[in-house]
Amino acid sequence: MKVIEATVAAPEASIAIVIARFNNFINNSLLNGAISSLKLIGQVKHEKITVVWVPGAYELPLTVYTLTKTDKYDAIIVLGTIIRGKTFHFEYIAKEVSSGIAKLAINGKIPIAFGLLTTENIEQAIERCGTKAGNKGSEAALAALEMINILKLINNNEKEDL
Repeated sequence: MKVIEATVAAPEASIAIVIARFNNFINNSLLNGAISSLKLIGQVKHEKITVVWVPGAYELPLTVYTLTKTDKYDAIIVLGTIIRGKTFHFEYIAKEVSSGIAKLAINGKIPIAFGLLTTENIEQAIERCGTKAGNKGSEAALAALEMINILKLINNNEKEDL
C-alpha cells in the first residue's frame, strides 16, 4: 500500500493571495492569518508572497484565472467575505464565485485554496476571521502549502512507477 502525505513547509514556494476589498474589515484579518501561516509555518519568504486586491468577490475568479496563466506561482489563495443581505444578491454572487473558483482549481495545474467566507451575518464572519471558528485565511494558506507538496509527491510517484 502506498500512502501519500505531505508537510506544509514549502520555503521555495511562490504564492499569490487574491483578496476582495469589499468587506475589508473582515478580509484584512483573513489576509493577516494567511500571511502569518505562510511565513511562520510554511517558511515562505516575504518576497515570495504577492497580494492582489480586487474590488469584490465577483472579480476573484477572473483574477485567479489571469494569475494561473502567468506560470509565476506555485499556489493561489483566494480570500474574501460575502455576507447575506436582504436581497438575492448573496446567492448569485456566492454561487458564481464558488463555481468559478472550483472550475479553475479542477482545470488548472496549481493548487487554488478557497478562503471565501459565505456567512449569514457579520457575527459569523467575525467568528471565522480569527475568533471562535479560527482564521479561515490561515487554514486556506496551510491547505495551499500542503497541496503544493502533495502534487509534487504525486508527480514524483508517477515518474517512479513508469
